[in-house]
Amino acid sequence: MSSIEDPSDDLSVTPPKTWATGVPAVTHALQYSLGQTSVRRTALTLLNINQAKGFDCPGCAWPEPAPGKRHMNEYCENGAKHINDEATSRRVTREFFREHSIAELDGKSDYWLNQQGRLTEPMVKRPGATHYEPISWDDAFDILARELHHLTSPDQALFYVSGRLNNEAAFLLQLFARAYGTNNLPDCSNMCHESSGFGLGQSLGIGKGSVSLDDIHNSDLIFVVGQNPGTNHPRMLSALEETKRNGGQVIAVNTLPEAGLMRFKHPQKARGVIGKGTAIADQFLHIRAGGDLALFQALNLLLLQAEDAAPGTVLDHSYIRSDTTGFNAFAEHARTITWDDILAATSLTREEIEQVHQRVLNANSIIVCWAMGITQQKHGVASIREICNFLMLRGNIGKRGAGVCPVRGHSNVQGDRTMGVWEQMPQEFLDALGTEFNFTPPTHHGLDAVNGIRAMRDGKAHVFLGVAGNFARATPDSNVTEAALRNCRLTAQVSTKLNRSHTVCGDTALILPTLGRSDRDVQDSGEQFITVEDSMSEVHASRGRLTPASPHLLSEVAIISRMARRTLGDKVDIPWEQFEADYDTIRDRIARVIPGFEDFNTRVGKPGGFVLPNPVNSHIYPTPSGKAVFTCNEFAKLEAPKGHLILQTLRSHDQWNTIWYAPNDRYRGIHNARRVVMVNPDDLTTLGFHDRDHVDLVSIWHDGTERRAPDFQIVAYPTSRGSAAAYYPETNVLVPLDSVADISNCPTSKGVIIRLEPTREAA
Repeated sequence: MSSIEDPSDDLSVTPPKTWATGVPAVTHALQYSLGQTSVRRTALTLLNINQAKGFDCPGCAWPEPAPGKRHMNEYCENGAKHINDEATSRRVTREFFREHSIAELDGKSDYWLNQQGRLTEPMVKRPGATHYEPISWDDAFDILARELHHLTSPDQALFYVSGRLNNEAAFLLQLFARAYGTNNLPDCSNMCHESSGFGLGQSLGIGKGSVSLDDIHNSDLIFVVGQNPGTNHPRMLSALEETKRNGGQVIAVNTLPEAGLMRFKHPQKARGVIGKGTAIADQFLHIRAGGDLALFQALNLLLLQAEDAAPGTVLDHSYIRSDTTGFNAFAEHARTITWDDILAATSLTREEIEQVHQRVLNANSIIVCWAMGITQQKHGVASIREICNFLMLRGNIGKRGAGVCPVRGHSNVQGDRTMGVWEQMPQEFLDALGTEFNFTPPTHHGLDAVNGIRAMRDGKAHVFLGVAGNFARATPDSNVTEAALRNCRLTAQVSTKLNRSHTVCGDTALILPTLGRSDRDVQDSGEQFITVEDSMSEVHASRGRLTPASPHLLSEVAIISRMARRTLGDKVDIPWEQFEADYDTIRDRIARVIPGFEDFNTRVGKPGGFVLPNPVNSHIYPTPSGKAVFTCNEFAKLEAPKGHLILQTLRSHDQWNTIWYAPNDRYRGIHNARRVVMVNPDDLTTLGFHDRDHVDLVSIWHDGTERRAPDFQIVAYPTSRGSAAAYYPETNVLVPLDSVADISNCPTSKGVIIRLEPTREAA
């Protein structure tokens, strides 16, 4: 497989698309799938993905329609690519690792590493070695247990989890970490939606969304803020199409126009194949980077003023009195925001905002959806609290067609958190866990992703275990992160495919290959299934259908169970062997520890599974006051010094998480290149640059430190004035480790201050 080419940039640009999906999406999905595996395996994956008796797509976390209402092809272009990327017939064997040194692999692109195929057996890099070599599972677990035993404190170990993990394995991993003695459980939410959890938790008492697909379909007005459904969760477009067909309206708020929010051509319906499709956004707000907080503060000010002009007709006073606290202080604070500040922060006109206000007044039910365009800002938590203020003013919480909708971009990232993968789990959870398994979990907060990197960098953490994901490429400040990982005594990665985290490794490194979501999982008690939770709190079963890539693979449940048994011995009385043999026994324990999972095995056995209760929808708010909280959020404007831009990192269309499948961004019209930076043409004129110029991107930080991403090519693009956009993980190097959102500690990848410099070689 080493003959696979490593693409080099050869940029070509076409006009951005004005619609998404349609027949080309089907064609591209099939081309990629058939390039990875056989016609038969492609058919097996596509007929089983997101079906009630099949397996959950390991891509995004958008929910499926109820059983009986699902299409036989219930997947999107990127879902089809991702599942067949996992189902690939290519294999990485011991001969591959003998042929390629770690240094050579580290010089390859993320694309090349991923294209080599599925990992097939455990591998080890021993101290001072230049290559990985095979190792038995027993010996691998011995190494890991020995390193954990040698630590002077359990808090010198980090247990990282990606959203690809299933509920059962996530529950076991956090149980293992806490029985070992630490709450160091960083996860991918730390980098993505941590601001959602804190913002919603402070306002409503629960860090999850409150809406269902039915709510989306029947809402009068939906805001889609800082989000690109056409690429990151395309099946959301089907739901928004249903909204429009039911008479609802959509407002898109973004720094870039996104094709999927302009027009959607549903590939499974005639109007999407031979017709014009469905126009999605009724209004597009081309907002300035970081202006979302000011936008919702403006809308809230307008609602208060409308109530002043027509008392009793605008605000939902009954809801405000019965369900909320803090309204008077909020209302007083909201009136201090000036229009000069609002317009400067948003770069919108007052007329545009007042047009939105009229749509709000005409809507009886409103949903606000958002993604990382909101959460990865310095003021992300405040923005989400202000969104909650906005919804509460007209009672748009806890009723049909209304509520909050943080859209998670990774399958089961929400389920992992529900299962206890968080460094700050509440005491009630820890008490229940300790009671169930007869031990005392640690109570002090552990390290999140950012603080975990700092601990490895500073020599305070020595063992890193990554279960799924690609930590080295998902995290900010790439040079600092890589040096931190290399500073560890041991790094161990539980993975399906090769990625950068295997080449950025500690003194000793382990690769522990695992089953994919599409693989059959057979244990001593028979064939197993796992469960996942989607963005709308629906928990359902997932059953792999393919023959595993290698007889040497273990499931994530088996790996964690054996690891824990080898490390902990008789320290705690936890039946790890039983858990590995029969996943029903894990679900029985989850049912006794986590509220909402009562009778777990029976309920999840029903087609479509079940929905976890959201107390907010019953007008119960787990806040200190027992009510939803109006908050006062200080006005903030993201500023860039003269001659600088505000960079946001984003995915290309042919990309899932940190891995790209082709060097194209079809909807934005960018082809055969990754190292591009999109800049508004007027900004280029002001800065003295031109379309296709080669530049270095240089980020600045308040301590004077500069970070450089060399040799990017400029593409003149309709970004909002003063902003720029470029792809991650190539630009993660520009995000300072200490540049984090207030309160949530989420890296601010949507607010990086940069300047453009002529590429040194070109200069």
